[in-house]
Amino acid sequence: MTRLIRFNKPFDVLPQFTDRGTSGTPRATLSDFIDVPQVYPAGRLDRDSEGLMLLTDDGRLQAQIADPRHKMAKTYWVQVEGLPDTQAIQALCDGVELKDGLTRPAKATLIPEPDGLWPRTPPIRVRKSIPDSWIELTIREGRNRQVRRMTAAVGHPTLRLIRARIGPWTVTGLQIGQWADLPPPDKRGNR
Repeated sequence: MTRLIRFNKPFDVLPQFTDRGTSGTPRATLSDFIDVPQVYPAGRLDRDSEGLMLLTDDGRLQAQIADPRHKMAKTYWVQVEGLPDTQAIQALCDGVELKDGLTRPAKATLIPEPDGLWPRTPPIRVRKSIPDSWIELTIREGRNRQVRRMTAAVGHPTLRLIRARIGPWTVTGLQIGQWADLPPPDKRGNR
C-alpha cells in the first residue's frame, strides 16, 4: 500500500535524508526527524525555507506531486521586507520577469501574520526603520528559489518563507519538526 507523509520542515534542515556536503560539519537532514524506511521527498524545499514537505514510497505519486508539468499548486506564506503596494501584488499575479524568463501567473494576496505560526530559530533579521509584511503566494511551477526571486523582483526581498500547502495537503496542525501519515490519493487521482 502506498505511504504518504506530510512533514513540517524546520529552517536550516536539508530536504534530503543524507548530507553530501563538504562542510566537514554534518547538517540536519530529514533523517533527524523521520525514521521511516523507503520514503522519499516529493519535491524540494530549500534549506532556508520552512513548512510542508510530502514524502512517499510511490514513484508515480512522487512524480505527480513534484513535476511542474502536473501544475500542482503550491502555496507559500512569505514574510517580506516593506509593505507591497497593489502594483507589486499585481505584478506577482501577472508574472514576473526573471533571468530565466517570465513566471506563470500566480495568486498573490497581502495577509496578516498567519495564525499559529511557530517561532523561527534563528529569528529573521529585523530592521527598525523598515516594516515587514506577509504575502500568501500560490504558484504552479517550481523554478529554483522562485518565490524569493519573485518577491525581490518586485522590490520586497523575502525574510521568511513557509510552504503552507501542496495541492490539497496543508501544514495546518503540524508542529515544526513533526510528521504525520496521510491517506494517499486513490488510483483515480481523488484525495
